[in-house]
Amino acid sequence: MTSKSKIDIVVADATGSLYAKEPKVYPREIEGRFQRWRTIAVFWLLGMFYAFPWISIGGQQIVLFDLPARRFHVFGMTFWPQDFYLLTLLLIIAALSLFFFTAVAGRLWCGYACPQTVWTEVFLWMESKIEGDRNARMRLDKAPWSANKVWRKSAKQFVWITFALWTGFTFVGFFTPIRELGAEVMQGTLGGWESFWILFYGFATYGNAGYLREQVCKYMCPYARFQSAMFDRDTLVISYDETRGEPRGHRRRDTARFGPASAALEISNPLDTEVPAGQQRVLGDCIDCLACVQVCPTGIDIRKGLQIECIACAACIDACDAVMDKMEYPRGLIRYTTENALLGRPNRLLRPRTLIYAFILASVIGAFSWLVTARDAVIIEVLHDRNALFRTISQGAIENSYNVKLVNKTDADKLLSLRTESGLPLRMIGKPSVTLAPNEVFSLPLTLRADRGATSGRQPIEVLVLDDQGTVLARGKSHFFGPEEP
Repeated sequence: MTSKSKIDIVVADATGSLYAKEPKVYPREIEGRFQRWRTIAVFWLLGMFYAFPWISIGGQQIVLFDLPARRFHVFGMTFWPQDFYLLTLLLIIAALSLFFFTAVAGRLWCGYACPQTVWTEVFLWMESKIEGDRNARMRLDKAPWSANKVWRKSAKQFVWITFALWTGFTFVGFFTPIRELGAEVMQGTLGGWESFWILFYGFATYGNAGYLREQVCKYMCPYARFQSAMFDRDTLVISYDETRGEPRGHRRRDTARFGPASAALEISNPLDTEVPAGQQRVLGDCIDCLACVQVCPTGIDIRKGLQIECIACAACIDACDAVMDKMEYPRGLIRYTTENALLGRPNRLLRPRTLIYAFILASVIGAFSWLVTARDAVIIEVLHDRNALFRTISQGAIENSYNVKLVNKTDADKLLSLRTESGLPLRMIGKPSVTLAPNEVFSLPLTLRADRGATSGRQPIEVLVLDDQGTVLARGKSHFFGPEEP
């Protein structure tokens, strides 16, 4: 055999072992207290996503990111480019919340609120309604093509694609008024960009939730890679109680699990408090039914310990509890617990890590709330006339002209007037005032006059915006120019 042939064989063997096809995961449906919480989370999150674009307050869509107008409408409040620092704080709050809840109870985000998890749950539900339960889906995939298989697969694809396109349409409806978008779709006048993004996000939903599923969590999501930095021995994670579960094995319900020391297969762990006095464990509570593996959406065996693929959905807890109930064993063989608890040590929910996260998170939330409520209702920008710094009129008086840009950031009409503050004896020519509609932008001309000899050079001034009650809403800074003294 030549050296080249040897190399080819090594490469072929390595390719076959390193890049074996990932088996398809068929998660089994399960009922239980954690599954009920997940179902509530799915209804709540998807309900907000699909309903919010259709809800209006005062004719304004309650959530609309109007990028062309550079305005974000969120629950009756309008945010402008000047408010983008609030978006930064909001992102910081989201990150700190993720750190805090991960330190307390592991990957709660992944198991209950991640979009990948939520939409995958919906696609799995649609698949089960059309193709049947876990065993039926497995038989259908292995069966040769027939009329029944073609009908079920086609029906599933039709439902998936329709739901994915509706998801893409709804997503674009957060950036383009959804009623206008719907009218354009019905009339066939949809623009190129809207069509592209509807198809793009529809395809992303279809591919991720319909086919990639657990592959996104295992290979694409970075969160699983750095979550261990936020875990410690007091973090609640889904764990299999090996002390209580081993040695595992199939048995009848009435099979004895305890016996005298001479009959024990191994020395019982002193942490196994379920063992009756004077006896040792002969069989563990795990009957090796594989229910925990069958319900896992990522296809792992939790009995092998905490794994990077675990998304903390707690489906294995519900499945194991159901089996324990049938066997008349205590629940909790698989449960939310901590590493210290499994070792018989006390739990510490309040510890430096969680206290620091909680303090910082509460501080940032407080700062965000105060900034939102205390932000200016009106934006003012005072622009000096660029054609001439000043002009001299009769009797040597000096005039400066300005263009005052006003923005009404509220959702109500505002009657606004201007007033100046400075150390100069300035007079405002006329009484500039205007009524601005909600979110209206308006440019108001302003002329200021100083008598001869009252000013020279460049002097700072402030222009105040007042409402109809005389309350100062905003201040804008500029300068008044006059001739330089000789």
